[in-house]
Order: sequence, then C-alpha cells, then structure tokens
Amino acid sequence: MTSTEERGTRPLIMTTDEVLLDDLLRLSAAAGTTPEVARDVASARRAWSTAAAVVIGSDVVSLVADVRLPRRGGVVVACPRAADAAVWAHAVGVGAVDVLALPGQQATLIDLFGDCVDGAGRSAVTIGVVGGCGGSGSTSFAAGLGLTGAGRDLTTLLIDADPLGGGIDLAMGNEHMAGLRWPDLARSTGRLAAPTLREALPRSRELAVLSWDRGDLLCLPPESMRSVVSAGQRGHDLVVVDLPRRLDAAAEEAVIRTTVTLLVVPAQVRAVAAASRVVSAVRDVAPRLGLVVRTGGSAGLDAHQIEASLDLELWASMRPERGITAALQDGLGPLRRRRGALSSCCNLVLDAVQTESGAA
Repeated sequence: MTSTEERGTRPLIMTTDEVLLDDLLRLSAAAGTTPEVARDVASARRAWSTAAAVVIGSDVVSLVADVRLPRRGGVVVACPRAADAAVWAHAVGVGAVDVLALPGQQATLIDLFGDCVDGAGRSAVTIGVVGGCGGSGSTSFAAGLGLTGAGRDLTTLLIDADPLGGGIDLAMGNEHMAGLRWPDLARSTGRLAAPTLREALPRSRELAVLSWDRGDLLCLPPESMRSVVSAGQRGHDLVVVDLPRRLDAAAEEAVIRTTVTLLVVPAQVRAVAAASRVVSAVRDVAPRLGLVVRTGGSAGLDAHQIEASLDLELWASMRPERGITAALQDGLGPLRRRRGALSSCCNLVLDAVQTESGAA
C-alpha cells in the first residue's frame, strides 16, 4: 500500500476492462506518472479523496454512482468508444467533469495525468518583453526581471525567443553552462514534463535560461514554443520571455500565453515612432500590453506623453544607469547594483504583476 503522500501525487484508475486499463496505463506512462489501479469500489474508496485525479472506466461508472462517494474535483470517465446516454447520466452522478472516448481524446487524458506530475492548476506569472525599437534595452530588462525574480526565491525561467538576438546566455555569462538550448528542443511537440524541462536547462540557483546556441537554427516550429512555454509555466513561479520585434509564429505562441507583454521604449521621437509599428503587430496577439519607458533621451519626451501617444498602460519608467552595456558585453548580467534604476524598475513591475495575479 502506498503512503498518503505518494497517493496524493498519483492518479487513480478504476476499471475491470483489461483493454481499457492497458490503454490508460500507456497514456499515464507517456505523461510520466504511475497510477494506482482499483478494480472494485472498496479498493477505490481508500484512494478516492487523496488521488491527484480519478479516471473511471465506463464499465464501472454505474457502480461508483450507486455508492455515492464524496464529491471531488478531477474526475473523468474514460470509454473505449463513444459514450451512450446511460454513461453520461452516470458520469453526472459521480461528479465527472468530462467523458473521454479513446483513442480520439487521449491527448486530454495525457494532460490530466501530466498535471498529477507537474501540479494541477499551476501556471506561472508570465511576462513578455519586446523592444519598441533597436537598442531599446529590452533584453537587459528581460534579463533583469529574471534575475530579480530569482533573487526573490521564485523559481524562474528566462526564455530567449529572438533567434536573431545573439543569445541571451551571452549577456548572462552562462553560455558555457551545461544544459539544453533551443536546437535541442526544436522538435518538441505535445506535452513536456515540467520537472524534466526544469532539470535539463542551464540553471544558476533559482534561474533557468533557455537560449540559442551559435548554430544555424533561425526559426522554431510554433508547436515547440507552445510545449516549452506551457511546461515552463507549470514548473516555475515566473517565466520571462525576451521577444523579437517582428513576431514570427513561434513568438506569437509565446505572447498569447503571457500574463502581460511589456514594450520597452526609449524617450525619443524616433523610438516612439518605431514603437507604434510594433504595437500594431503585438496588440492583436497579447492578452495585455503595457509600456516601460527608458527616460533621459535628448528629446525630453515625458513618459506620460509616450503613454498617451501609444495608447498603452504605463507600468514603469526607468532612468539611465551607467555600466549596464559594459556588463552585458562582459557577460556579467545587467543587475550590477541592487538599488540601481534597472533593479528598482524590475521590482516595481514584479510587485504589480504579482499583486494583480494574486501570486504575491
């Protein structure tokens, strides 16, 4: 008999149909979990309340409905073929959230089993960062957010989604660290296990970084970006994505999964003009688009003027900070001072997004 703690991370399968059981065990193995199997209601009762999820075979769902086990979440009914009206009625009786027919809906079952491994319902605060013009400082800001989050003991993933950016690992000084890069994940589709991704990437304490290598790969399949970002969200507290100004299909997959995407714009006339074109491209994709202004330009534009001009919500403004460019060139990372302008701006943004998301 497994312990309560072990059962709490494992799904429960209830069926006497050996063919259906074989299919469900195959799907759970694909998700990286080992379920507890019950062939009668008495066995199922012991794990009913503590299992991470419950999958009831259509062959026994009527028996479960008859004994009126306590209502709980995460219950589905699995069928070897399309369900009839009786199965649906019993599914309602046991409080199932869905009735899934195999093989057509096996992907949904893999996701359900995968949530038992990764933690059901967990989804990281996800911040996209995009430059309003060339040289905007967006990569420095993205790296700063990642370092600031890790400094708060948040498990953090920094994703470089710009294939032409040179590699954010160079700016962070971890290009020689062992771990996977984008070319290693370019063929990933479907569900990635969050713990597997977390352990496979270059990591320094709480900060993991997914960057490009120095090879020739210039684009990613959208499915690969979707798989990686989704796994990152399930396995981390914070995900930061450094985006290209011209969104390709893969970058769009990242943007649509963000909590907020922040446009970094220097307080200069030409920068604002260029940023307006980026806004047009990103606004239709991003669930929420905000503005970070780098002040100190010779044109003397005010952050609120830029906010009004671009019709974006101003999240923060950031004064110039000496030494950041040199630090990035030397691979030292952008946060050289804990009380510097960049650090203060990153903390302000993280405070705001965590408060709004309830993750503080």
